[in-house]
Amino acid sequence: MSKTIGFIGLGIMGKPMAKHLAKAGYPLVVYNRTGSKAQELVEMGARQATSPKEVARQSDIIIIMVSDSPEVELVVLGKDGVIEGVKSGSTVIDMSSISPLVTQKIGVELAKRNVAMIDAPVSGGEIGAIQGTLSIMVGGDEGVFNEVKPILDRMGKNVVRVGAIGAGGFTKLSNQIIVAAALEAMSEALVLAKKAGVDMTLVYEAIKGGMAGGRTLDMKAPKLVQRNFEPGFKIDLHLKDLKNALQAGRSLGVALPATGLIHELFSACSAQGKGQKDHSVIFTLIEQLAGM
Repeated sequence: MSKTIGFIGLGIMGKPMAKHLAKAGYPLVVYNRTGSKAQELVEMGARQATSPKEVARQSDIIIIMVSDSPEVELVVLGKDGVIEGVKSGSTVIDMSSISPLVTQKIGVELAKRNVAMIDAPVSGGEIGAIQGTLSIMVGGDEGVFNEVKPILDRMGKNVVRVGAIGAGGFTKLSNQIIVAAALEAMSEALVLAKKAGVDMTLVYEAIKGGMAGGRTLDMKAPKLVQRNFEPGFKIDLHLKDLKNALQAGRSLGVALPATGLIHELFSACSAQGKGQKDHSVIFTLIEQLAGM
């Protein structure tokens, strides 16, 4: 019989990820702060819990997919949190993108209850979550990883253990630095072409097969041409990741000058009321700076 999986957090990413597990036949217990978001999964056979504590009480493996470090701490260590209901021998998988230093702290507390924890943040955005093609970066005990990998494989196509607990988070921060830099560079390049009167679609077609080509360009350039900034990944969430990267850099003595600059540009977009738009909306800020 399959182990029961608890899933906490049914947002843009969490709901499609949980749906893959339901479709795979895993017994599923779900919780979301806005309870109505669980309805589709309930219709697929999942049980709806009223708190993270109740999820933990009914589950062998608890997956968390919420927005930031304070939310994960509250879900796990807070009142009616996972730690109040979790069973000895259970496993907690945090797939949120949070500070790896917070992850390690939570892992220590869970270990006192004989509960294993791995961090497994993801990349691939809403499309990857829907298609089950996420890249999943895992930190934690190798034996625990091997036990839960079949579950992770249902949600992603590239599942890699990168080290001990927290390593997944550091890998995700590295990923987010690269993606943010690619978005900013792409925006500068396309705004330059646009102001020079060159068709952005043709620029994309001309450069996509060369060194400038890549997944970020392929996913975002066509949407920039259409001015489609509906969120696949919200700029406020990416801003949070850059904040965590800068904090990690300070704690480790690593200078991240470009990350700091892009953090400020993303902050400006958020201050303009664009925080819930796709992170590619930085393109509009570069346009403004160019007087367009």
